[in-house]
Amino acid sequence: MKTVITGGYGMVGSAMESQIKLSRDICDLTNAKQTEALFKTIKPEGVIHCAGKVGGIGGNSNFKGEYFYDNLMINTNVIEASRKAGVKRLVAFLSTCVFPDNVSYPLTVDQVHQGEPHSSNYPYAYAKRMADVQIRAYREQYGLNYTSIIPSNIYGPNDNFNLDHGHVMPMLIHKLYLAKKNKTDFTVWGSGKPLREFVYSKDIAKISEWALQNYEGTDPLIISGDEEVSIKDLVELLVDEFKFKGKVVFDETKPDGQFRKPSDNTTIKELLPDFKYTSFEDGIKETVNWFKENYENARK
Repeated sequence: MKTVITGGYGMVGSAMESQIKLSRDICDLTNAKQTEALFKTIKPEGVIHCAGKVGGIGGNSNFKGEYFYDNLMINTNVIEASRKAGVKRLVAFLSTCVFPDNVSYPLTVDQVHQGEPHSSNYPYAYAKRMADVQIRAYREQYGLNYTSIIPSNIYGPNDNFNLDHGHVMPMLIHKLYLAKKNKTDFTVWGSGKPLREFVYSKDIAKISEWALQNYEGTDPLIISGDEEVSIKDLVELLVDEFKFKGKVVFDETKPDGQFRKPSDNTTIKELLPDFKYTSFEDGIKETVNWFKENYENARK
């Protein structure tokens, strides 16, 4: 299948085997005319839509308007351009941010639109929710085999390691790298108590490629790890990996974000019962080693 990967050189896209990978240097996906023209030229049969404007607590707090507008436009344009270009199958990336804040656990796909998302990232969350709405509408009106996946916290090589706007894992890796290099304290935002489910980018890439070829369901596929890891435990694993001997400081004047959001991954387990996920320890080792080896050119 001739497949286009949007965000093809990002964390997940770079881990995929694809003929055609798009980046912002090739096309501004917030521009409808550019996006439609490119898709009509390429004429893909399948699309895995990974592109988006993403970040951690800092990015979501400081760029609310940008995160809403850019993601809304990117998703709308890619899905519509795919329809107009005759794309047969599409898998779009959502996020666990789409789930309501006050909801029972584990998170299930029927809860996505049942309440307000967490206040720390609501513009991004609503933009992602609209992708789900658009995909469902297009399936119903046009009969297209378009669907989505909801991954938990993805990490891995080629992530955005920006100290102000990155997600928790890459931001901590970069901070710790600098703390060791400069022989300073390693300062972590928040109490360290929040819990997250992490899944390695290469595993997400494999499952996404499988879903494009094989998944026929209407509901988004939740892809998550089986274990919740506290930020404190993550910090300890990173400290060990870096062999950092300095002081670790948890700055509780900074926000923790949502405390936990465990999700129900029963469906993907039933569909892929023999899939072997990368262990958390191995994934961290590979990610840290990649960052050290590619520090000068890494996104940061």
